[in-house]
This record gives sequence, structure tokens and C-alpha cells, in this order.
Amino acid sequence: MDLGLSGKTVLVTGATRGIGREIARAYATEGARVALTYHTDRSAAEAIADELGAARDQAFAVPYSLDDPAAAAQATAAVVQRWGALDVLVANAVRRPPRRDAGVRFEDVDDEQWLPVVHDNLGGTIRLTRLAVAEMRRRTWGRIVLLSSHNALGGGSGQEFLGAAKAALHGFARSLAWDVGKDGILVNVVCPGLTTTADVLSRLPAPVRERETAGTPTGRLSAPEDVAQTVVFLGSAANGNTTGETVTVSGGR
Repeated sequence: MDLGLSGKTVLVTGATRGIGREIARAYATEGARVALTYHTDRSAAEAIADELGAARDQAFAVPYSLDDPAAAAQATAAVVQRWGALDVLVANAVRRPPRRDAGVRFEDVDDEQWLPVVHDNLGGTIRLTRLAVAEMRRRTWGRIVLLSSHNALGGGSGQEFLGAAKAALHGFARSLAWDVGKDGILVNVVCPGLTTTADVLSRLPAPVRERETAGTPTGRLSAPEDVAQTVVFLGSAANGNTTGETVTVSGGR
């Protein structure tokens, strides 16, 4: 299937590792030009950009932080100035909540700890989406894919604040689809289940991994590449009329 991505310009946030890195790679494989953002690890981002064709102007790295309005504007402007358009936004960057000490309950978490998790994951994503939409409307075409979390659907101990922020993106996408659809812009959410990134594998005890795997109809956990393929389809010309939806990639769990 031709996804119609050759020559399209894509901005992938949080692309230095895990799911974001595989999304960037998958778009590049389809012939898209990929701008990938990093928060702190510039060298990792530049190494991936080199892998994806920086020497041929097919990729470049750009700094970005969810909590910085200036960084959002600079990232979108960098893509437009370099390539003349922003066709696809994949909002994958995430601010994770701090780990709770044993015995710390939901109501004991200070405002200074939980408010940034909600503000940045929701507000920061909306801010960047607004900037992307402005560019896409100008050309009457665009695709937006927002990355959610299994915590938004299935919950998780200690994940109340991240779950709240990510679940809010589902409602945001559903309503935004009505505003931008007639301008040729489709917006969807991809909600990965437990995914075998290096970070997850490093801290997931083997018995837990085995239990989670046994609970899936497919008999395996999703790999980052599984999520990336779904994101790339939804954020491509091959997606002609799917919008406002939340698609889970969880092995049927």
C-alpha cells in the first residue's frame, strides 16, 4: 500500500528513544522528511537524524520541551522554514509523574508534583497542536496523531495524574476533529498498551511481564514497531477519513 508520504514533512516529538524513535524511523522508511525533537539528549537525536538521512536533508533534530511555549513555536517554525510546510504532527513527548515513595497516597501528593504532569501533558500538547493546525489549514491538508497511554483506559497504581492528562486528549481529539475536518485535517489518538521499550523491559519484573503477556489474545506484548506502524497509517494520506478516534495497540488486551 502506498501511504502517500513521500516528500511529506513530519514532526515527531520525543523521538530519541522508545516508541518515538520507531515512529520517526517508520516515517523515514516511507519517504517522509522527519524532524525529531529532543528534550535533553541532543546527541541521541542527532544520531537518529543522521541515520534517517540528515546528510540528504531528510531529517534533522530540534529541541523541544512540553512546558515551554517558545520551544513549541520554534520547533514548528523550524520545520516550515526548512521544508516549507508541516504536513504531519505526531505528539509523542510525555512528562512522567515522579515515582511515589512507599506509603505515599494519592491525597498526599503535593500540588507542585502533580500539577505539572497534567499541565504539560495536556496543555503542552494542545499548544503544539494549535501551531500545527495553523500551518495545515493554510495548505488544506494535515494529519495529527496524539500518543496516549494505557493508563488512560485501564488505569494504574500511582498513575492518576498522567491518566487524567492522557484521557483528556481523547476528548480533545474528538472535538478538534469537528473543527478541522473540512479543512482536510484528520486528528486521532493512538493508545499503546504495555509496550516492550528498553525502559519498560529494564524495570518490569519477569513474573509481571509473563502475566501481562498471558493476558493478551496475541500472546505477546506490543513492540514499539507495532505502535509506530499504526501511527504512520493514521498520519498518512492512506488514511482518508478516519478522524476523532482512539486506536489501541495492545495485542487485544
